[in-house]
Amino acid sequence: MGMSVPGEGGGDDKAMSDINVVPLVDIMLVLLIIFLITIPVITQTIKVDLPKVANQPTKTKPENITVAIDAAGDVFWNQSRVPSDQALLDLIKSVAVQNPQPEIHIRGDSQAKFAAIGRTIYLIQRGGVIKVAFITEPDRGRR
Repeated sequence: MGMSVPGEGGGDDKAMSDINVVPLVDIMLVLLIIFLITIPVITQTIKVDLPKVANQPTKTKPENITVAIDAAGDVFWNQSRVPSDQALLDLIKSVAVQNPQPEIHIRGDSQAKFAAIGRTIYLIQRGGVIKVAFITEPDRGRR
């Protein structure tokens, strides 16, 4: 902002009250150019083909095994309760050698602790079963 001081020139004794916007415009143009140059560099990503979404109902086969985990952390193999981790591991190893190998579907209670579900997944991995799936309820558009 410029201002003239009254004094010796004998000219106008009024102060200049206009804002000098030229430096502001210069700075804004420089910032605009910087943003136009840097935005394409920031937004570059690797080209990948993402999978397409397809919601298909689970096809239950007789050889699929359902492992359920209730809110208390108890593990059930199909409909029967498994007493210990070692017993679950033995059951998993017995089905892992079958050809074709069955899928294990995990049904975890929403109130179950993640430690119980993680321990079950770890035992399935140790047992040698490759195909593991989670059974969930579809979102019905909660209101």
